[in-house]
Amino acid sequence: MDADTASQDPAAPDADAEGRAPWLSVREQQLWRAHLDVSRLLEHQLGRELQPHGLAMNDYEILVVLSEEPKRRMRMTDLATATLQSKSRLSHQVTRMEKAGLVVREGCPGDRRGLYAVLTDKGWETLQKVAPDHVRSVRHHFIDRFDEDQVAALYEALAPVAEHLRSLRGRG
Repeated sequence: MDADTASQDPAAPDADAEGRAPWLSVREQQLWRAHLDVSRLLEHQLGRELQPHGLAMNDYEILVVLSEEPKRRMRMTDLATATLQSKSRLSHQVTRMEKAGLVVREGCPGDRRGLYAVLTDKGWETLQKVAPDHVRSVRHHFIDRFDEDQVAALYEALAPVAEHLRSLRGRG
């Protein structure tokens, strides 16, 4: 059902008798679709701009997350949670990054099955080299599209959504 039809639906503002959610208003649907477009297009563009550095967005995210950890290491299960990846997908990702010399896996003392992903010196150097270009891209394609008041308003609007979604992750 399109937005025009949904906005004409007399039941749209309230849930129906079976408890189904109301249709989005035209403005809500515009917001939702703009959000989807921005999310997809921005991630695609930022990923394209990381390619000349030999990195994908997931690689860059893992490098950043590990760089912010004490000793630049994190348990694989925690890294999977932090990067919203399945353990299997992360394992494949880390294997590719190990082959590139960006990370290594180390055993966890006291837990024979546990593994750490550890940022190598080469991974740290790569991040240091790539980060300025990535930040310029984020600024050019996203941050600089807004004035200071819009940046503050967007943060105020999006932070509660992010917090809500983070809280759901803990529920399994």
